[in-house]
Formats: sequence, structure tokens, C-alpha cells
Amino acid sequence: MIEIKLWDESFSYDVHSLVKAFYPQEEIKVFSKGAFIRNAWMELTVSLEEKQLSLELRTRQGQEAKKSECLEEWQLGRRELKNALKRCVYQALEEYKGEGLPWGTLTGIRPTKIPMTMLEQGKGNVEIAGYMRDTYLCSREKTALAVSIANREREILKDIDYDQGYSLYVGIPFCPSICLYCSFSSSPIAQWEKRVEDYLEALFRELIFFGEAYAHRKLNTIYVGGGTPTTLSAGQLHRLLEALETHFSYAHLKELTVEAGRPDSVTPEKLAVLKAHGVQRISVNPQTMKQETLEIIGRRHTVEETREAFHMARAAGFDNINMDLIVGLPGEEKEDVSATLEELRKLGPDSITVHSLAIKRAARLALFKDQYRELGLKNSQEIMDMTYVSCVEQGLYPYYLYRQKNMAGNFENVGYAKVDKAGIYNILIMEEKQTILAAGAGAITKFRLPGDRLERVENVKNVEQYIARIDEMIDRKRTFIKTHRLDKDDEQGVR
Repeated sequence: MIEIKLWDESFSYDVHSLVKAFYPQEEIKVFSKGAFIRNAWMELTVSLEEKQLSLELRTRQGQEAKKSECLEEWQLGRRELKNALKRCVYQALEEYKGEGLPWGTLTGIRPTKIPMTMLEQGKGNVEIAGYMRDTYLCSREKTALAVSIANREREILKDIDYDQGYSLYVGIPFCPSICLYCSFSSSPIAQWEKRVEDYLEALFRELIFFGEAYAHRKLNTIYVGGGTPTTLSAGQLHRLLEALETHFSYAHLKELTVEAGRPDSVTPEKLAVLKAHGVQRISVNPQTMKQETLEIIGRRHTVEETREAFHMARAAGFDNINMDLIVGLPGEEKEDVSATLEELRKLGPDSITVHSLAIKRAARLALFKDQYRELGLKNSQEIMDMTYVSCVEQGLYPYYLYRQKNMAGNFENVGYAKVDKAGIYNILIMEEKQTILAAGAGAITKFRLPGDRLERVENVKNVEQYIARIDEMIDRKRTFIKTHRLDKDDEQGVR
């Protein structure tokens, strides 16, 4: 256990997250009053007196470290004080452990928001990079990655109307099977076959409401995700896409994506339906091209089925196909990731999203982690560099990035795409610059309000509850929209 004592408990979350990044397997306790419990192998004490921020680190083995930072008047604001505090903690742990973190003190999930904001303020790349290294102690590699992606994001989003535009997410919470690492609101389709029609009926009601409530605004992107939307039958997919065309105007639509993520859910009939309804972008996600790993993580398709699904999609006319892979899966070494990258190179996808495995509390991998510990969950800067080089050699360049808690190696997820194949919705959901309406079980609508505030309105995750309580969830959104006058097309609306 690691115990941390702060003079101000309001910084507990920030410090806890940073220490957890150094020691992901440790139990960490943070408190502001009383004495140490004294059953920890490391104790950190941070205090602030007369503009002097001081840190003391002690371990059970008698090792000590001290750090301090003199604060200027301008640093006594919460944001600056938080950054100074995290730098002190970071430097002490880096010195003790003998190694730092690739993203320095940054523990949030959207590191590109910092350079994006500074670009919008007219700052140059060199100034932004220096700020990120000095303020957050980011490595040069990650700083360069974040700045380059922010520049590409800005170019991709230049024609998006943040104020009067919006995006739509449609959730299909069913999968052929549940992956070992999955924490999303998804369920095996075999258990829900008799309720899928009921679910779609509730979903259509929510979509009809959204279409009416936001008829005065411009729909820019649609993303149908899950779960695995292609667990629906061809007929059900047709009705879903037909409902979208009926209740929403596509006059300003720039992108329509449907995840076909599980190769064992893809058929020529379903692909024909997607193509007929103007779907531009799909995902066929292998996660790995090592059969043994697929079996460990609970994906019931074969490597060959992944190849077949990809070629099937090409034959159907899709020229914008994404493929996901996960780095840090149980038992996989650098050589396994290299082999997967080579297999993807042979297929030639239009974009590749590289995920660093994140072990979330709701996932079976977290619940039974001791069972898989001996297999090992490995990631490294060397592996991440290898994925970068492989993607760039294929003409795929980084265009969006986000992080999650408890990621293998404390790295990141990066989307790589050809020049004209970047996923616009992926950037919008990460940068939080636009309202994103979300329909379906477990979906979270994010309303963008004046002052760049974002308010969330969540749907229940349980499919049965979603079906039973659909009117309640629609009424909750209706009340929110009226309260904040988002149903009005004037200056008191979104902007």
C-alpha cells in the first residue's frame, strides 16, 4: 500500500491518479487529516506553507526523498497550483523509481485538447511543445505526437459547424460473444434474440424524438456502434438505417459509420444493406491476428474469418475500412504484435486504430486478473514505436488520440488513417467541441452549452430497463433541452 497525505483534500483525485500511473497494481490511500496508518511501504507528505510547496517521500526500507517548489503569485490559482503539485510528486517518484512516464504528469484521457486549445489561441508548434514539456513533463516523443495530431484534427474539423451542428451516436448493445477485456454495455446476442425487436422499437422512439428536437440544427456525423451493430439481421439493419434517413436530414452529413467489428457477424447481405443506405465507413476489427490470443480473449472467430470479412467488404465496394488492434493482450510479445501488423499490411486497410489494453473494473480480465497474470500483459515504447512505423509505412498517419485509465504501459490509443479517410466522429467525441446526441442502452448524450460547458445525460445500461423506461429517458432529455433552450435557434441556444 502507498499512503499520501495532502494539505488540501480537493487535490486527492489528481495525486491519486498520478501515483497510480507509476504503481498500477498498488492500493493507494489519500487523506488530509490525522496521522499515517503506518502499514504502507511508501508514504508521501505534501504541504504548502508561505508559497513553498514541499514534498517528503519515505519508504519502509528507510529511503527518503524531498522536493520543493517556490510558487509565484500567479501559481496560487487552482490550475497552476495543481500542476506544481503534480510536478513535485512526479519528480519524486521518477527519482525513486528510476524511470518516468511517457505522458509526464498528464493523467487525463484527452491530451490533444491542450495543443488544440493553444493552436486556436494562435500559438505556434514550438511554443506549444515547450509548454507541454515544461508544464506537464511530457516526453519529447509524446509531445510531438500530440502536437502533430492536434494540427491534423484542426484541418479535418475546419468545416464542421460546432455551434449549429451536432453528431449522433446509435448504440446496438449486442455481440456474438463478450471479450475478456470488454467493459461496454454489451450482451451476447444469443441471450437477447427474443428481445431485439423490442429493443429496436424503443431505440426508434428515441431516434424519432432526437430527429424532431434537433430538426433545426445540422447533423454532421452518425456513428452506429456498440456492441456490434452487425449482430442485427440484414432486415433489422435495413430498418434501422431507414429510420435514420426518415427522421433526420442528411443535407449536412459528412460521415456515416457503422461498426462491423466482429468478423463472425459480417455477411454479404448485411454489407449490401449498409452500402445501399450510403454507409461510408466501417470497421472490421481483428484486435490480433494470433489465433491463440483470440481464443484466450473470447473472440469466437478465426484469423481466416477476419481476412474473409475484409475481402468481403472490399468486394461490396467499401473504400474506407478501419481495423482495430490491441497492444498488451495476455501472452502477446513484441513478435506477436509485429506479425499482426504484417498481416494488416497485406490486407491494406484505410485506417488502423492501435489500442493499448486498458483493464477496466467491469471487464472479466480485471475480475479474474490473477488467472491471467502468468500470461503477462506487455507493452513498451518500443512496441508503440513499431506500430507507428508500420502504419506510416502504409501511408496511414496519426489523426486522433485518447487515453484510458489502467492502460498497459501507461500509453495511449492512436488512430492512423490515409489522408482522406480519417474518422471525423472519432475526433469530435474526443475533443468535445460539439453536441453529440446518443441513443440506445448505456448511451451518454453530451450537450454542449454556452461557455464550452458540457453536460451529460445518460441512458440506463441494462437492456431490459432501457426497453421498459424509454419514455422516462426521452422525457429527461426533453426537459433538459427545454430548460437550456436548446430547442431554440437563437443566441441562447448552443452559442
